[in-house]
Amino acid sequence: MDGAAIAGETIEISGIVQGVGFRPFVYRLALRLGVDGTVSNAGGRVLIHVGGPRTALEAFAAALVAEAPPLARIERVERRPAAVPEPGFRIVESGAGTVSIGVVPDVATCPACRAEIADPNARRHRYAFTNCTDCGPRFSIVAGLPYDRPATTMAGFPMCPACRAEYENPADRRFHAQPIACPACGPRLWLEREGTEIASADPIIDAAELLRSGHILAVKGIGGFHIACDATDAAAVATLRARKHRPTKPLAVMADLPAAHRLCVISPKEEAALLAPSAPILLLPLRPDAALATGLAPGQSHLGLMLPYTPLHHLLIAATGRPLVMTSGNRSSEPQIFRDDEARTGLAGIVDGFLMHDRPIARRLDDSVTRFAAGGLRVMRRGRGLAPLPLALPEDFEGAPPVLAMGGELKSALCLTHGARALLSHHLGDLDEPATGDAFETALADYSALFAHVPQVIAADLHPDYRASRLAAALAEARGLPLESVQHHHAHIAAAMAETGWRRTDGKVVGIALDGLGLGNDGTVWGAEVLVCDYRESRRIARLSPIQLAGGDAASREPWRALLAHLDRALGRAVVDGDASLAALFAGKPVPTLRAMMDKGLNAPPASSAGRLFDAVAALLGLAPDRLSHEGEAAMALEAGAAGEAAPYPFAISAQDDLIEIDPAPLWRALRANLAAARPLPEMAAAFHTGLAEAFVSVAAQAAAEAGTHAVALSGGVFQNARLLEEAVARLRARGLTPLIPAEVPANDGGLALGQAVVAAARHMA
Repeated sequence: MDGAAIAGETIEISGIVQGVGFRPFVYRLALRLGVDGTVSNAGGRVLIHVGGPRTALEAFAAALVAEAPPLARIERVERRPAAVPEPGFRIVESGAGTVSIGVVPDVATCPACRAEIADPNARRHRYAFTNCTDCGPRFSIVAGLPYDRPATTMAGFPMCPACRAEYENPADRRFHAQPIACPACGPRLWLEREGTEIASADPIIDAAELLRSGHILAVKGIGGFHIACDATDAAAVATLRARKHRPTKPLAVMADLPAAHRLCVISPKEEAALLAPSAPILLLPLRPDAALATGLAPGQSHLGLMLPYTPLHHLLIAATGRPLVMTSGNRSSEPQIFRDDEARTGLAGIVDGFLMHDRPIARRLDDSVTRFAAGGLRVMRRGRGLAPLPLALPEDFEGAPPVLAMGGELKSALCLTHGARALLSHHLGDLDEPATGDAFETALADYSALFAHVPQVIAADLHPDYRASRLAAALAEARGLPLESVQHHHAHIAAAMAETGWRRTDGKVVGIALDGLGLGNDGTVWGAEVLVCDYRESRRIARLSPIQLAGGDAASREPWRALLAHLDRALGRAVVDGDASLAALFAGKPVPTLRAMMDKGLNAPPASSAGRLFDAVAALLGLAPDRLSHEGEAAMALEAGAAGEAAPYPFAISAQDDLIEIDPAPLWRALRANLAAARPLPEMAAAFHTGLAEAFVSVAAQAAAEAGTHAVALSGGVFQNARLLEEAVARLRARGLTPLIPAEVPANDGGLALGQAVVAAARHMA
């Protein structure tokens, strides 16, 4: 073939190719290589019509992948012969097309923009909305696709001549940057108190002064409002907790990188995670001498820390000169507020003022939360900076029907699938709160419209009374679609399988699912199970011996109830009542009433719950309050209290009616003896983690041998405990088994929708 011969072709690129500067990159590449044509967006794809010498076209096609913008994620390149285009190369208006799941998340401020806002001679010096093609708001401002300015919340800010010149200049880093703005034409910032705007030459300077003097401010960011105060001011932190009715739940802190190193022990890989474009909250070990207020993370050894990720945050942190609490702008248990009028009413009485701006927010996005465990970065809450990046499913899901999966009741999230790609939504909250339920339905409509998703199957949790399950059933009936009900723990394990690339044809895996509560196939409450499953079905082979949850849901809020049930079962009521130290734990509590409820089976359902086991052990060791103020409080304290190496506490393992029982009774006898001997608490907490991991891994290893598989998937909210996860992973690997561990997908209920989606898809594939 003559390399100099002129030819034309169409190149179609799919993936994350919008909002990342892909079209300007193509334009500059075409000019450099001397090819002609056009580039445009079409739905979630980029279409290139290109022509020139054959050798130049080959170089062009190779460079498209090799030199793509850093935020792009190319998943497919299709090349087809076409007519030779007219001379020259240009970017054309976006065309119509089927929308795919390819919107880039919001991206932290890039170094070039940070330098610009710090430069007194720059046009955007100290401008809080500076951005370019490599950074700035994306998903939080998108109102529709294709991703062009008229389809964003920047549509109401016409570009000034200077910004227009940058936007249209192929040599400028803001060439076709849709959120482009400057002080002359873009969003503005102001400070207000008691509903009145305060005259201010620099609202950030004045806001910083208020923060330094102990005030609490609402700060409007990218995905919603934060509540901010000085993280070194104990009185301000205590006031914030009192006003927000958040007595113990840890508060996130924002600091610049030098301050972060003074506050926490940060490894190179952790620093890289903090500096990533997603800029998540990262759980980091606190330094003993950290200059922070007490009360930020009571009883915890780690702090949730993030770096400034917008120009506004960079300027505010610099002006304050101190780390700041940056917690979600909401009332306790309610969704984060992201609209101005709602903030003024909803945060009244909590904050002393508002740092506001007039760029609308298209959708609520909480900060993502991550931590390192078992050798990798694990997402605990998927939000700003991560959503809505699509997840690649195993290759043999390519022909799957599109599925809408509705998730669970807590930490809810949606999942939409397109063949071998899945879009797991951002964190939506707990649906037992009415306001969150309303926000969930809004998000469902938003995602369905934005991504033009038309499901052929709807999936939901097996529990029929979850709000998400009821909504799924109503949608399926209204649309005449099949509804797939997926058992809670099967969904947890399937999500881990899908994320780690386990194909439908790879056979079965063993799953260890440890969490709080989930409805089982037998109608009882599960929460600590060993399963053998593929995508289509699962079979439970082992469980933690159940206890009765006296008072039902109350047992999830009051750890002493689970402790009473465990001790009565393991030691006997006479021993518990006759041991003065144990009996003291229940002084003043309605023990006779609860025991009568358990005897009669009244509002005392049996449950094999790992979460309630953690609660009970924490209560015995004095690490849990009588009533929890937030989910996971007792378990987090138990993890933080564990230190050093300790031989595992024993569990009894036996076969009972085709189901293996993992009985913690020996654990309770050992704990009682250790307490009497005054064994150090950190050793007892460590021995508990080790014992639980050893018991479940030993059962899973035997199940894997019998099932002929090498893979053991670990999921469920309890596996967010880094110590437990690492103990389990080490034991699996020592036995020659392969752990399948969630990373990008939360192990907690935030990942349920992905598991539901792949199970439903597999059930509807040949």
